[in-house]
Amino acid sequence: MSDDPRRLARHHAIERCRERGILIPTLAEQRDPTRIPAAVAEALRGLDMQAVHPANLFRITWHNDPATGGFGAVNTLEIPPELSGVPARIVGLVGKHFPTGAHKVGAAFGCLVPRLVAGEFDPTVHKAVWPSTGNYCRGGAFDSALLGCAAIAILPEEMSQERFRWLESLGVEIIATPGCESNVKEIFDACWEIRRTRAEAVIFNQFEEFGNYLWHFGVTGPAAEEAFAALAGPRHRLAGWVGATGSAGTLGAGDFLKQRFPHCTVTVAEALQCPTLLACGFGGHRIEGIGDKHVPWIHNVRTTDLVVAIDDEATVRLLRLFCEPAGHELLLRRRVPEAVVRQLPLLGLSSACNLLAAIKTARYLELGEEDVLLTTFTDSSELYRTRLVELTATRGAYDERQAEIDFERYLLATTTDHLRDLSYADRKAIHNLKYFTWVEQQGKTVQELQALWSPSFWSDLQAQLPAWDEAIAAFNAATGVRVPGVGGGKGSSR
Repeated sequence: MSDDPRRLARHHAIERCRERGILIPTLAEQRDPTRIPAAVAEALRGLDMQAVHPANLFRITWHNDPATGGFGAVNTLEIPPELSGVPARIVGLVGKHFPTGAHKVGAAFGCLVPRLVAGEFDPTVHKAVWPSTGNYCRGGAFDSALLGCAAIAILPEEMSQERFRWLESLGVEIIATPGCESNVKEIFDACWEIRRTRAEAVIFNQFEEFGNYLWHFGVTGPAAEEAFAALAGPRHRLAGWVGATGSAGTLGAGDFLKQRFPHCTVTVAEALQCPTLLACGFGGHRIEGIGDKHVPWIHNVRTTDLVVAIDDEATVRLLRLFCEPAGHELLLRRRVPEAVVRQLPLLGLSSACNLLAAIKTARYLELGEEDVLLTTFTDSSELYRTRLVELTATRGAYDERQAEIDFERYLLATTTDHLRDLSYADRKAIHNLKYFTWVEQQGKTVQELQALWSPSFWSDLQAQLPAWDEAIAAFNAATGVRVPGVGGGKGSSR
């Protein structure tokens, strides 16, 4: 074996995947599960989607059918005008039906796999570090458990207990940093301490890893286009894509859609309590999943059209409205279709944020019945059950009167306040904010920052995707694994 570190790491990765029966899906298969070999699809029959099993890598797709365990149409939930208060069609891609219960497992896959197959991560030596505000580190822990490598999850101490309990169940080392969603710098500081003290650690920082952006460009974007095609009539128009700033990964899907629908707007949402893009602001908030106080390195700001800020109190109240029996009874009386009401627990806090941002966008752009806004419903209320218990303890039981107030105030009365329609100069100013985090603090150069403003940087980046699948296919050929979960030597056909 060569003493080239990358070749040695790749050799070790191949051996580990062969031993553990890991077959890695290509992005083409994640985009379109009909491409998945029949033997692999058969291996998924009867397998719990949440099981830490190699076959579930093929369930990192928007096409999982939760009823059958197979694959189907893109999972979506349309929010009707009776609930949104606007005539535009608002459709969310549902993140719950992924392994770990959130689509962030896809972002983790996009950050890890290209480096694994290229020999830049050795699962027999390295520890995988996953800096996160909650769901991303869960996705990373899932991938790490499959590879049998040590994982370190970094997340704020004020995140919901469901996240910590799940990580503990996998035996992940947890570093709980001070503060809440907004305290991303404290997460970055923990990363620098790990770099200083642990030579075996490899950090997969979702805020700067272009694999995060590219996975959403290559998988979420096509899924959104497919969802639009499934519901659109001859007069429908794809009016926009809405995503919370977070790590900026889902905004890559907006770039994909803009290339196919040039009039599609991209709206970026953030917390009103921490309006960084809106007003160079700062502060703490409760919308778990959209860490801020900085502009992510992988945010292609040049393609952002609108910035909206959402009050975290609105998302907390909608969580209760969407999950409590009194809320469901009220919505049914207000003629929200029962099939929709039953599915509202699919929306967690950041999903409610995306919904409200879509409503603001629809009102500001005066969208009508023929306009479609797409977004993601990142995770479900299952990750916030303890929050509901806390709200009952501090505010009392949720009743019909409170449900009526929340429905009227936080949905039907949503306005276009705290919204910014970006000019070219506004976009450039937001882009320049990256300097203070990434150049002054995180070791990037001014030249690298300037390169991000060029559209050709992003088109060249997007052009890398076919090479990803080629590298994955070559890696799988080297392992000889044909069916996930089945080890064996090279060339095994079991």
